[in-house]
Amino acid sequence: MVASVFVAGCSARPVQAQAGGSAANRAAVQRTIENKGSDTLVNLALAWAEAYVQVKPEVRLSVTGGGTGTGIAAMLNGTVDIANASREIKPEEMKAAKEKGMAPQQFVVAGDAIAIIVNPDNPVQQLTLQQLSDIYTGKIRNWRGVGGENRPIVLLSRESNSGTYVYFLENVVRLGKKSDLLFSPDTLLMPSSEGISAEVRQNPNAIGYDGLGYVTSDQKVIAVAKDNKASHVLPSKETVTDGTYPIARALYMVTPDEPSDQVKSYLDWVRTEGQVMVAQLGFVPLHGQ
Repeated sequence: MVASVFVAGCSARPVQAQAGGSAANRAAVQRTIENKGSDTLVNLALAWAEAYVQVKPEVRLSVTGGGTGTGIAAMLNGTVDIANASREIKPEEMKAAKEKGMAPQQFVVAGDAIAIIVNPDNPVQQLTLQQLSDIYTGKIRNWRGVGGENRPIVLLSRESNSGTYVYFLENVVRLGKKSDLLFSPDTLLMPSSEGISAEVRQNPNAIGYDGLGYVTSDQKVIAVAKDNKASHVLPSKETVTDGTYPIARALYMVTPDEPSDQVKSYLDWVRTEGQVMVAQLGFVPLHGQ
């Protein structure tokens, strides 16, 4: 999914603010902060942008999705002020940035859980990380292998430019270990979280993963255990905060260098007053806010 919005206007060029009041206000220059990347974060970023313009009407925000990799590439190309990311910046991306004279800064803006979702008609209730790895590498191909019905498993994943894809590959498929394991070639790569959700709703054999904020009541969420000795836990704000849900992560906004005053003011607001919207959209606020 690529979602885009110019908040408080459509022009990317600086123009004079139309605010009334003092001469200083009327002379204020309006500036667009370009913000692009993670589809997991895009709805939250849109909500933040729409709220922030009420706080700072002289600032515009342009919010675009397209995936974490797309956002970081745009940041490296110098076309955005902030890259939204659902994973940490990769070493090779950091190296490329340094070669361009950049010193990227990562700011944690929310917490998230990656929920494992299936069709409500699927009787499977719980899985371990090892079972998920075996499913997504094609070692287990039938739901009967994990206590379900005699049905083939249909694998759904985000595309490789997604930070969620990268996180799931490294921490679930590869179980957090150095490994060359890959997703099964039978995995259907979906362009968006909404695409995974739609397929799960209509396909009783499907399994997918989504950020917690994208889970809806017409999907079934699987409880996950770290290993055979651990309890199976459902994803929630509480289980992410207390560390019991095993597929949890931070969400980031990344700037190419130390942020400018205007960008820093926005990031400071996102990490304080803006946290009110995080729980409203199904994510996990910072510091238990």
